[in-house]
Amino acid sequence: MNVREITEDIERRTLSPYATLSCNTAGRRESAPLCELRTEFQRDRDKIIHCKAFRRLKHKTQVFVTPEGDHYRTRLTHTLEVSQIGRTIARGLRLNEDLMEAMALGHDLGHTPFGHAGEKALNTLCGGGFRHNEQSLRVVDTIEKLNLTAEVRDGILCHTGAVAAKTPEGRLLKMADRIAYINHDIDDAIRGGILKEEELPVEITDILGNSHGKRIDTLVKDIIYNSMDKAEPEQTPAVGRAMDALRNFMFERVYLDSSAKEEEKKVFGIIAGLFRYYRENPDKMGTISDPDDPEQAVCDYIAGMSDRFALYCYDNIYIPKSWNKI
Repeated sequence: MNVREITEDIERRTLSPYATLSCNTAGRRESAPLCELRTEFQRDRDKIIHCKAFRRLKHKTQVFVTPEGDHYRTRLTHTLEVSQIGRTIARGLRLNEDLMEAMALGHDLGHTPFGHAGEKALNTLCGGGFRHNEQSLRVVDTIEKLNLTAEVRDGILCHTGAVAAKTPEGRLLKMADRIAYINHDIDDAIRGGILKEEELPVEITDILGNSHGKRIDTLVKDIIYNSMDKAEPEQTPAVGRAMDALRNFMFERVYLDSSAKEEEKKVFGIIAGLFRYYRENPDKMGTISDPDDPEQAVCDYIAGMSDRFALYCYDNIYIPKSWNKI
């Protein structure tokens, strides 16, 4: 057997009966020869890590637009935290870690500059609306042409929204994403002076813990110990209710109404200005992703921008330049 076949044999012998085996993948949209070293899900992970859209995540807003400081999360660090949490739970449940990691690393590739504020702006401007999970799938399928497996594509598409992923790893990704963003957004809000740890509702911290690390520890262990030998990863009712209450608290205090969100009011103007300009001047975008659908091409171009590139383009287009001094 070659190295890949040995790994596939180890999966068959050691993973949970509910795990998704790489040798049983539903395959790719376009057939491709198998790798002698890596399983199909390992290949997908590597394809995502090496693509341009993944690298741009380091300069995309997670929650707070243009914070001053090196320790606030970006879309890239969020992605890595989701991957770490997902892999830890997947290992505890003997699910497929490589599938989990590939989906986690690709789940936010379609996110816009300026976080959810940018997503809301494009959703208003694009005729067909805009949803970052659908755009993430478009990135791997159409823009980067990664030709990923059906299972990874499904996990990326279904990591948010009402439709559940087809694999337990994909359903776990939605939980890992929520665990990551709720907790690191609390951490960033405390760092930015928006919240204090002691302001978190005591009825929540009594269950989940009164620090960033303790809350993640509680949530991860709860899923693992409550889901062993089960087909479906799930939380205990008490912890699930506490996590939902914490998410609601964050919406009330941080996501919808906080001083850190003031800058988001400017985001719509920036995105709208760029959208209007490139819709009228498609030749200024360079390579056009969809010549037959100009509006989609503009949406693709803007969604792919980093925060700083969006600001650079807006500045070049709309801000008058100073005359050269004589």
